[in-house]
Amino acid sequence: MSSDSAHFTVLQRTLHWLMAVGILAMLFIGVGMVSTVAPKYLPLVETHKTLGIAILALALIRLAVRFVYGAPALPASMPAPMKLAAHLSHYGLYALMIGMPLIGWAMLSAGAYPIVLYGGLRLPAILPQNDQLHALLWQAHVYLAFAFFALILMHLAAALFHAFIRRDGVFESMAPVPASREGTTPAE
Repeated sequence: MSSDSAHFTVLQRTLHWLMAVGILAMLFIGVGMVSTVAPKYLPLVETHKTLGIAILALALIRLAVRFVYGAPALPASMPAPMKLAAHLSHYGLYALMIGMPLIGWAMLSAGAYPIVLYGGLRLPAILPQNDQLHALLWQAHVYLAFAFFALILMHLAAALFHAFIRRDGVFESMAPVPASREGTTPAE
């Protein structure tokens, strides 16, 4: 579905930027968590689990909102390979926003670790205990985190390219506050 507007809805932009902050925090918390044995480890793990489930919930909401409201059309002047890269990168981002928390949840379940979030909320195990599966899911979670970080860097680079080089309205469509109509390019 495609939107008739040149901008994403306020709800879509709010979810995007809220999740951007959460996902970046999640990546840095994950790095800090696996690189420490200090007393900070357990609070980092608890924060990582809680934020992961929050990101999963927000990603599912965001996906539903995207189906309902669609997205602004990409500029007609954008080359086909660039459009394909934009679509594929968004599929990858959604897959990782949903898949990473599910893999983490499954990994903890397979390791028989309790999944307790802030406030004492307990999540049920989604897999039976299995040490081999736990190890496999741990590896997948780690390597996919690196892939996620790389995809985020590419997404950021593309956003900056559209904002400062192409100036084609793509960045402005998801900007936290859409640019005023004064000084906009004809592509908008």
